[in-house]
Amino acid sequence: MAKKKKHGPPHEEEAGEAWLLPYSDLMTLLLALFLCLFCMSKVDGGKAKQMGAAFGKAFGIGMGGGGLLPGLGLAVYPQAGGGGGDGDGTGSGDGTDSGNRAYLAENETLEHLKQTMDSYIVSNHLKDELRTTLTEEGLMIRIKETALFPSGSAELVNESQLIVPVVAGLLAAIPERVIISGHTDNVPIATAQYPSNWELSSARAMTFMKALFAANASLNPARFSAIGYSEYRPVAPNDTEDGRRRNRRVEIMIARSFKMAEGTLVAKQ
Repeated sequence: MAKKKKHGPPHEEEAGEAWLLPYSDLMTLLLALFLCLFCMSKVDGGKAKQMGAAFGKAFGIGMGGGGLLPGLGLAVYPQAGGGGGDGDGTGSGDGTDSGNRAYLAENETLEHLKQTMDSYIVSNHLKDELRTTLTEEGLMIRIKETALFPSGSAELVNESQLIVPVVAGLLAAIPERVIISGHTDNVPIATAQYPSNWELSSARAMTFMKALFAANASLNPARFSAIGYSEYRPVAPNDTEDGRRRNRRVEIMIARSFKMAEGTLVAKQ
């Protein structure tokens, strides 16, 4: 009868080996993170979204807030004056380079518009009535009340024809959004037509916007908005007649489509 082989006591893993499994998982996650961050600097918007979706599926995270890679995505930069990409959030080439070209092109266009408007103001002796300012928000054209409306009214005066067609022509040559705002001083008004300065400022903004459309049929109304600010956005103190005169105005803001943020150009929403 064969003798049974004697087996030694079962081998027990050392307690110190338990850290290997979580350590290897951690290294895998870190490698995936660094690869993703490296690739993000080189891919376009479409590839970034695909990569983000793949990692989200692999690691069980959502793309909406939180998780390993929250908010992954790159802005797509349309060329200035040429619309905004191909409609599906993807683009070709480097997004930052496209943003640089679009921002510089748009800025050059706005500077040219400002020079054109300034030349018209000087040649027509309108320096006391109109002023242009180029800021990071866009190109502002500020028109005093006396060049457009009688006191306490939203009906355009005949002299406004020196301004409305020219502004309409400039706006027809560009694709940017346009915000028209009406402003008053702090002197109360209470008439049947305008119970307060809110109604008067809003009516003036709407009247001016409609006059632009009448002057140039090629303007796209979808680009425009009109708003009344009443007395609440003054540009001068209301305690003098000169200050109140400056506050009674209409402003046309040609809004930039791109902005500079911490040295990187991003599309404005």
